[in-house]
Amino acid sequence: MGFGGSVSAMITSLKNNSRGKRQSYFDKKQNHSKSKKQNKNPLLEKKASPEQLQEIRMRLKKENKRNTLLILAVTFIVIALAAVFAYFYF
Repeated sequence: MGFGGSVSAMITSLKNNSRGKRQSYFDKKQNHSKSKKQNKNPLLEKKASPEQLQEIRMRLKKENKRNTLLILAVTFIVIALAAVFAYFYF
């Protein structure tokens, strides 16, 4: 009986693949639409004034510019170090 391990693996696989307690697509859709109305996030209900939005927009632009310059500087330094390394060691 050299097939004991493969048969037990097949039985385990069949048990794991059985439908069991899984929901169908339609059950999920109905449950989701009900829970969506009941569980609203109170943070999403707040509104921002145009001045606040403009402030956020400007802050994000500054941060993006600073991050871009930082990435370019680091890239330039890495390329320069690689060139120096290649010049002296090859």
